[in-house]
Amino acid sequence: MTWTFKNGMLLCILFFVMHSSVAQITTGKIVYERKTNLYKKFKDDDVRSWIKEENKNKIDYFELFFNDTVSLFKPQTSELKEEMSWATSKNVVYQNFNKDYRLTVKKIWGEELFIEDTLNTRQWKITDSKRVISGYSCRKAIWQANDSTRIYAWYCDEIISGVGPESFYGLPGAIMGIATEDGGVIYFAKSVELSKPDLIALAPKKGKNKIYSPTDLKAKLQKDFGKSPWGKAMIKDIFGIW
Repeated sequence: MTWTFKNGMLLCILFFVMHSSVAQITTGKIVYERKTNLYKKFKDDDVRSWIKEENKNKIDYFELFFNDTVSLFKPQTSELKEEMSWATSKNVVYQNFNKDYRLTVKKIWGEELFIEDTLNTRQWKITDSKRVISGYSCRKAIWQANDSTRIYAWYCDEIISGVGPESFYGLPGAIMGIATEDGGVIYFAKSVELSKPDLIALAPKKGKNKIYSPTDLKAKLQKDFGKSPWGKAMIKDIFGIW
């Protein structure tokens, strides 16, 4: 009896340690697939006329490196030729949660523009709805962005760092999926790698680049491009909910 009891206790302890290690993931890398319905994104008929039916759904891939205080979201590099690269943006977003700091790098007409700002604060409503994404059980949360836009997110509390794609964060676990209510833009995690990325080395280097505030950059772009349909669509995309 004593031997069985001791071994049972050891097994219980081992299970607890293994379960705790899984439930306490604070560092690693998540790869996301983003699907954008270009017909839903571009409402202007002049812009939509450039998009063929077979090209209306565009796929992009991103990587999110994170620990419990910092995250870096960036496009995944590929040697394959990209079709319709102009149709979607590929931001680099560095966030420091302890310092309430965000640095975003946006590529506009081939030029990298650096924007510094504080973190976005969003009021989420957590629901009881659940689904599995990339093998992780996730709970659904809802953010009412404005009167006409609702965002659905699915977060995994096994990864306790509350990170997410683009500038999203702040839920009780990593955001594994996020989508607009109409399905126009959808991000889903395709894989999770448990690692310890060097986020200092990966962080975007400002160098001698001019640093904009969101207000200053928007004013510049409206002055330079705000009179054309393409320019208006671009500005709306750049300063949208993402």
